[in-house]
Amino acid sequence: MKITGNKLYQKVAASIAESIEDGRWSPGTRLPGERDLAEEYKVSRPTIREAMIALEMRGWIEARHGSGLYVTRRDHGPGRPEDALEYDIGAFDLTEARILFEGEAIALAAVTISDEQLAELQGILEEMGQDDEAAVMDADRRFHLAIASATDNAAIRGVVEYLWELRAKSPLSANIFARAKKGGITPRIEEHRPMVEALRARDPEAARNAMRAHLRTVVDDLLEATELEAMERARNEIDARRDKVSRRLNIGAA
Repeated sequence: MKITGNKLYQKVAASIAESIEDGRWSPGTRLPGERDLAEEYKVSRPTIREAMIALEMRGWIEARHGSGLYVTRRDHGPGRPEDALEYDIGAFDLTEARILFEGEAIALAAVTISDEQLAELQGILEEMGQDDEAAVMDADRRFHLAIASATDNAAIRGVVEYLWELRAKSPLSANIFARAKKGGITPRIEEHRPMVEALRARDPEAARNAMRAHLRTVVDDLLEATELEAMERARNEIDARRDKVSRRLNIGAA
């Protein structure tokens, strides 16, 4: 199957959009499951998940009460489907890049960080234990940027800061992180503490492993959050059906 586009999820989304435009899936048709689509396009679950969310955001498909994703319509105006998608960076691609860059950044920081910077990092870590969600999110960002600053390399700091900015500036990424936040997924202090301990020990390998372990958990959380939405829709539908049956059974009851 020919796939056009730039980023991998964009290529998949564009190909599915083109298939919808060409009539492979007509309006009201249920799309194949995530596993089937992943096998067809030879890509991972995160890639399919980003493609589906992008298509949902642009109006090609919609989720229906936990029963799956359905085509809404084929007429999306002039131009190519890939143009209408207005591609941007997805949360999974972004987090993968963070695993690469921040993993190496913290390894370098382990041999350059000062006692003052360690104290600052410890203070930020303690802020992450607050009940204020907004404060915790801000502390999470400052924690990672403080590690980048501890490398004493302006270019590394700039790259890490740019990746964090993309979380909010990229529509698809912001959408996925918002879904995770809605699902109650927030930064966990216990995932960040091993990084501080490795930095304090001046152990580059332990620091790298701690950062990568944390960010891989972020990927898992994002997958769970977007999957939980479907589960929640299914639960809502089951509850509605249960209420309907209950009302019917109560008819005529004395």
